[in-house]
Amino acid sequence: MPDVIDDAWLRDLLQHRAALLTDAEVAAETATALVAHGVDLDADGLVTQTLLDALDGTWERGWQPADVAHVARRKATAGSVPLALALIAEHTRRTSAVERAPDTWVDQLRELGALGGAPTEDGAVVAAWQRTERRSPAESWRIALQLLGTLRSTARIELLVPPPSRWGAARRRADGPVTGGDDRALRVIRGLLAKAESTEFAEEAEALTAKAQELMTRHAVDAAVLHGDLSPGDVETRRVHVADPYVRAKVQLLGVVAEANDVRLVFYQGLGIATVVGGRADLDAVELLFTSLLLQVAQGLAAAEQHAGRYASPRTFRRAFLLGYAHRIGERLQDARRRATAEAAAERAVDLRPVLRSRREAVDAAVAELFPKLRTSRSRASVDAGGWHAGQTAAERADVGPRRSPLT
Repeated sequence: MPDVIDDAWLRDLLQHRAALLTDAEVAAETATALVAHGVDLDADGLVTQTLLDALDGTWERGWQPADVAHVARRKATAGSVPLALALIAEHTRRTSAVERAPDTWVDQLRELGALGGAPTEDGAVVAAWQRTERRSPAESWRIALQLLGTLRSTARIELLVPPPSRWGAARRRADGPVTGGDDRALRVIRGLLAKAESTEFAEEAEALTAKAQELMTRHAVDAAVLHGDLSPGDVETRRVHVADPYVRAKVQLLGVVAEANDVRLVFYQGLGIATVVGGRADLDAVELLFTSLLLQVAQGLAAAEQHAGRYASPRTFRRAFLLGYAHRIGERLQDARRRATAEAAAERAVDLRPVLRSRREAVDAAVAELFPKLRTSRSRASVDAGGWHAGQTAAERADVGPRRSPLT
């Protein structure tokens, strides 16, 4: 660190040496030095503009708004998320994203709360964030520097929607989302799952989740029957963000849910981000069922840990529990899918196998085009036997869909 910090040194740090700031210790030491030298945070909007430039580079490398919020929480700090959202909101205003961005992009902005709001004075987003958050100068510098380092070092991932540089002219959007039968069914399912997550009573949560899953499975099967073959334009992609801890084990659960619904999954190791590829109804089913099963596995794990024994390693046991749970859930979902397909075929007196095979082929073709260098990997790590069997036992009690007889 130089004895005197001038504008040229600061610009060089922010623009050319930001990758070093991904290290929390380096970011903290740099922040302390900047405060000691009397350098005000974002006094002339330099930090804001540098972060917005870094955000632009991140968009060009395939990232979307929800991805940035996820990586800010995971790679920087939870305290950096409000700053990241403030920057995304400023970018939204500057680029007229509401009128120009793809629908998927705008949907994410809405979910993140990054739409609307008054512009900051002189566009100094970082300074405004510091005032709102009431953080000390050193803490504010540290968070801003670490977020900058995170954005500058984001890896290139597959471009699923056009980045801002490829958006066209502004266009008028409908005042509200166009809703149909599918959307109404999904709203009911989401409402049931939200109630299941908020209730304090386990039996009520199980009943709500079971009803939601019943509707989910029927919704997915009916969609496949009604829409038939998937054309290349009907295959969609979405990103699923998997939170710490035990990300790899949770991705195993997401994987078995995807496989049972003819959805392909590609996982970015180290990012906690998975891309799922499939038909719209199938992707809806995967997202909702995965969310529901995460709730159930958390409840099951809490109960199982009370009987795990005092000598069990908590981390080892929990990871093994999740893997055992995922394995058994996968078996049950496959059984449920085969039974639901057979019932639907019998009700309509039609052979669904050609339709389902054609849909799988369309999804596989889309994956091959998006991920030409894709490779398959499986975990070979050993697992705690007690945790594995406890997870399988919990999976036996999980609700995975409608049934006319007990699942085996």
